[in-house]
Amino acid sequence: MDAVLPIIGFSVIVGALIAFFVFGTYFRKRKSVIQSITKPETLNPNPKPIPTRKPHHKSHSHSHHATDKDANKKHHPLDLNTLKGHGDAVTGLSFSPDARSLATACGDGIVRIFRLDDASSKSFKFLRINLPAGAHPTAISFVDDASSVAVASQALLGASVYMYGEEKPKSTGEQKQQTKLPLPEIKWQHHKVHDKKAILTLVGTRATYGTADGSTIILSCSEGTDIILWHGKTGKILGNVDTNQLKNTMATMSPNGRFIAAAAFTADVKVWEIVYSKDGSVKEVSKAMQLKGHKSAVTWLCFSPNSEQIITSSKDGSIRIWNINVRYHLDEDPKTLKVFPIPLHDANGTTLHYDRLSLSPDGKILAATHGSTLQWLCSGTGKVLDTAEKAHDGDITDMTWAPTTIPMENKQVAVLATSSIDKKVKLWAAPSSS
Repeated sequence: MDAVLPIIGFSVIVGALIAFFVFGTYFRKRKSVIQSITKPETLNPNPKPIPTRKPHHKSHSHSHHATDKDANKKHHPLDLNTLKGHGDAVTGLSFSPDARSLATACGDGIVRIFRLDDASSKSFKFLRINLPAGAHPTAISFVDDASSVAVASQALLGASVYMYGEEKPKSTGEQKQQTKLPLPEIKWQHHKVHDKKAILTLVGTRATYGTADGSTIILSCSEGTDIILWHGKTGKILGNVDTNQLKNTMATMSPNGRFIAAAAFTADVKVWEIVYSKDGSVKEVSKAMQLKGHKSAVTWLCFSPNSEQIITSSKDGSIRIWNINVRYHLDEDPKTLKVFPIPLHDANGTTLHYDRLSLSPDGKILAATHGSTLQWLCSGTGKVLDTAEKAHDGDITDMTWAPTTIPMENKQVAVLATSSIDKKVKLWAAPSSS
């Protein structure tokens, strides 16, 4: 037993030496590995390891793709320009008679009047009109010239109509070029109109038919069943119309101030004539005719430039062109001149209806919208001239053609303006109508 103890002690000592050598070697190698990783960082304070470059490369690629995507979305061949700066949905548009000013109504309570000296300009000067507190403009129309606008607004107490005007400058041409123009003031106003119901459309036109004196007449159409005619300069009520069709969709006037036409809940379109006295004032508004032929509700309508035709769009999937230049006093009925199928379908092939229509000043191109889609049709054949499927980043709220061409890079172009809930107004060139 005594002989075994030295052997055991020797074995323990040898084992300890072997373990010390093995673990010592391992830790030296481990230290070497750690140093091989940390040393380059110490020597190079700005390392560019592969993992860092790779995400950077991906981010750059995504950004480039997003830019290309935005460019494709914004640069439709007919897309001329975008008017930005609105704080909320743009609810209404109106061109001045000379087409050099474009007024916009916005949900932020502000009316803006943009100066369109060049449709391709990178920025547009505009006049800002703040409506009274709590008023939200829903529609707008110029009155006579570029210095007066009628505005429909909605507030908690109901609908109101304001007319803003400014004194024509008596200054020299040098002062006219000043950036800050005198702010228009309220010339007349009416509150709680249309039994407090919201105003859907507001349209102004110069009355030139027959003995009319050339004054601007403003038409306001409510979401109820009533329509009111206003004298543009004085705000005097000239007449009232009740469509008796449960609920109005919209109403408008012929360019010469002779007819009123309304699209409402039913498939029929009612037309009234504004009768003028010898002194040029409005005498009365009388029922003239009814357009019968659609099988479902009419969603929108517009007059031809010569005021002798009406174009209607219906939920029955068709567009109709009517001749209203008839002797309705002798019970002569308006005639359907043409019927076109609406050339717009969803993914399942179902025909969609148009929300809005607007006919170009020359009567050749019919612009139509559905949601955020904008189409241009040949008014004579119904053929699609062009389509912008994502004209805006939201539903289109209004649309109007400039009454005359607008300067653009040393040329004149026919321009269509559209507004949307995306807080933008876009200017579009007219496609070729051939």
